[in-house]
Amino acid sequence: MAPIDGSVSELGLRKGTNWWGAFVIGLAGTILVTGIAPYVVQGTGALGIILIGVMTIAGCFLCLCLAELATMWPDRTGGIPGYATESFRPLVGDTVARHIGGTSGWAYWLGWFPVAPINVILTASYLAVLFNFSPGHLISPVGTTWGAPIGVTIMLICFALLVAIFIPAWFGIRLGAAFATVLGVLSMLPITAMIFLPFFKPGAIHWHNVAGFHAPPHVVVSITFVFAWFFPILWNVIAMEAAACYIGECRGGARDAKIALTAEGVFGMFIYILTPLMFVAVLGLLLTSADPLTLYLTYTDHIFGHGSWEKWFVGLPLIMALALSVLNAIMGVGRSLYQAAEDGLLPRWFEKKNRHGVPGHAMAFNVVCAAILVLLGSPVRIYIISNGGYLLSCSLAFLGYFIYRQMRPDEPRPFRLPTFAKWIALFVFVAWMAIYFFGGWNSPKIVVGPGQGPWLYLLGLLIVALYAPLYWWRAWQDRRLAAKAPPAPAFAMAGDGTMVGEGSVVRDGPVVGNGPVAGVTDPAEPSAGEPPAVR
Repeated sequence: MAPIDGSVSELGLRKGTNWWGAFVIGLAGTILVTGIAPYVVQGTGALGIILIGVMTIAGCFLCLCLAELATMWPDRTGGIPGYATESFRPLVGDTVARHIGGTSGWAYWLGWFPVAPINVILTASYLAVLFNFSPGHLISPVGTTWGAPIGVTIMLICFALLVAIFIPAWFGIRLGAAFATVLGVLSMLPITAMIFLPFFKPGAIHWHNVAGFHAPPHVVVSITFVFAWFFPILWNVIAMEAAACYIGECRGGARDAKIALTAEGVFGMFIYILTPLMFVAVLGLLLTSADPLTLYLTYTDHIFGHGSWEKWFVGLPLIMALALSVLNAIMGVGRSLYQAAEDGLLPRWFEKKNRHGVPGHAMAFNVVCAAILVLLGSPVRIYIISNGGYLLSCSLAFLGYFIYRQMRPDEPRPFRLPTFAKWIALFVFVAWMAIYFFGGWNSPKIVVGPGQGPWLYLLGLLIVALYAPLYWWRAWQDRRLAAKAPPAPAFAMAGDGTMVGEGSVVRDGPVVGNGPVAGVTDPAEPSAGEPPAVR
């Protein structure tokens, strides 16, 4: 178990950043407001302000819970799934807890890597608008049931953008954080400023549009409608938790975890609630487009009047914001796969680090999968598939937090929420599980289109279930390596001079075997076919 006094040893990934680096890369989650706010406001009207607001507050609370967990285990990387094993262990034991952590890690991957294809599709489309070139001949690579037509030129630009953004991710956390700082500042300042712009022309604000928080005309609001919309909303508005993915690479350990996640949660709540509020106050309920660029341009037109400068003032920050989200989708969830592999739950290939100290294989895997998902051509459909993993992982984080606070209340914590926070976490877990199953099942036909069955949602569940064969593959790898390992002498000398007993095997990491292991307490015997337990 990692130290909790705030100090950080050089375990896992290289410690190459601080709270600011985690915060600015984590802005990729907050920036997703550019995609969801226009779509929700068009589909649900002023009611969307309430729907987004309630779940964003829950997302901020998730960041605070993660801050507490991260200060206890600051060496664990990859964010939410990195804490699942440790938090569930007191209730279910080591073996089950490890599989909960593995499932959470794989589900989290499904939740975050699709951000890359969604945002490169939007970026390529905006570049076509700004530079006035044709999107190319429309094709439907996967058919109209699973996807939507996409222009050949747009598709090729998407592939090029994925490769270009992968480059700073490959060269380490320092370059990635520096790249994210530039993108984050240049994108979030204009997006934040647009919240305040109407106040410089008060006549553009019509608060009666907001009064009553009504749905659009002819839209029937029901429990099914609300839960169906909560499902894609939760894919976006809790994504500021992304800052947790980089805590394991922060030099300041517990202190950096607390600052980064608290700041991310508060700022994300501000952006996610006020952006749809101002959209409705300025534009009303009759919105003609859910496209972010179109809606933002309409928004500025209502404030300042039409001008050629607007498409650059709005378009360039949106492109930089989307690029930052793509960067995080490649980097952050790559660390989740790395942590699950290091814990012995996913194939060893994901565990490989490049010479810059980052999980190069896992990040390259994300780029390839993102390129495949570009072929769907439809961000909304990708939302539904992706949230089959993301909401599950985030919900398990709340349950794990409750379990650890309930069963290990006296464990030292550099950052501690009030005791009643555990009951809020349990309540949110139950609510999110209802949305996950009931809302997820109904979301395609209500959010995507009336003729859309639950197949997109079921595809997401199927991809989550692929964790089982991936784990079996890892278990087979471990058995094969164990069979090839030469027998150890009766007494061997570990790298630190510690004598280990007969039957021990000296590997690249700590000594594992029947004898005592220096620096490790409370060893657990793994079951047959499983790698040694990670503490």
